[in-house]
Parts: sequence; structure tokens; C-alpha cells
Amino acid sequence: MLRKQKEKIVNELHEQIKGSRLIIFTTYTGLNVENMTNLRSSLREAESGFRVVKNTLMKKAAQETDLEHLEEKYFEGPSAILFTSGDPIKPCKVLQEFIKENKQIEIKGGILDGKVLSIDKIKELASLPSREALLVRLLFLLQASKQGLVNVLMGVPQRLVMVLEAIKKKKES
Repeated sequence: MLRKQKEKIVNELHEQIKGSRLIIFTTYTGLNVENMTNLRSSLREAESGFRVVKNTLMKKAAQETDLEHLEEKYFEGPSAILFTSGDPIKPCKVLQEFIKENKQIEIKGGILDGKVLSIDKIKELASLPSREALLVRLLFLLQASKQGLVNVLMGVPQRLVMVLEAIKKKKES
């Protein structure tokens, strides 16, 4: 590769790192072209990218970013990097599903909003419900609490009416 090409790749990677909420480092040894293409298209649907990168170029691109102080183990061996600037749960789910079917790919670790993630934390992210599902739960809870408040507030006047009705019946008899 020419020096200009390397500089261009480093600059692209640097911008991707700066603009990403979630970055996951993986190995890819043993994946064929068809599997890699399937993974990339699945991740594209999850608004993410997946790139095979030389470790030396990645180290240069990581300078002056959150990745600068990562352990050396992330930059060893054949590396592919998952980038996403959107919802971090979707790509974790896609990657985890892909790993179930293709044992060749392994997660090395990652970083989410500047915090280092272990393999276990990435798996936990993959097990969380999607953003939409969490929003539905929140709306349900908000709706249920409003209904509960209405029931409590309606209980006081209903009891008052029942007491007045009992007093009325007592006076009539």
C-alpha cells in the first residue's frame, strides 16, 4: 500500500472512531467471503459497519481518541472492528447471533461511550431488549401509573358517595 493510501485509511478510521458510540474488536480468521458479506449486510441493517484493519493502521488512527489507552491485546492478531454511532444494542445482538452460527469469529473486547467493555459486558448488551422494546415498557409503566392514580383519586369520592348513601338509607328507615 502506498503512503497516501495508508494516510487516507488512518484518517477515515480516526473519524469513524470519533463518531462511534460503540466499537467492538473481533477476530475473523476462518471466515469465508460469503459469511463476511452476510455479517456486513446484517450489521448495515443495524446501522453499523464492520471493517478488517491492519493493527498498525488502527493504532495510528486510535491516537488522540478513547482507544488510545486500550490494552495491547485488542491490537494483536487478525483484527476486524465493528463501529456504530447509533443504538449499541442492535449490533451486539447481530454479532452475537452471527457468532452462534459461525464459531470462527471471536470478540476481543470493546468500548462504549469511552468505557472499556469486556466480552461478558458485550454479551450482556446483546441480551438486553431493543430500544423500541424498552420504550414500549416505559410507556406501559407510565400509562399504568396514570391509571392507578385515577383509580386512587376516584376511590375517595366513591367512598364519600357510599357513606352519604348509607346515611340517607339510615335516616329513611
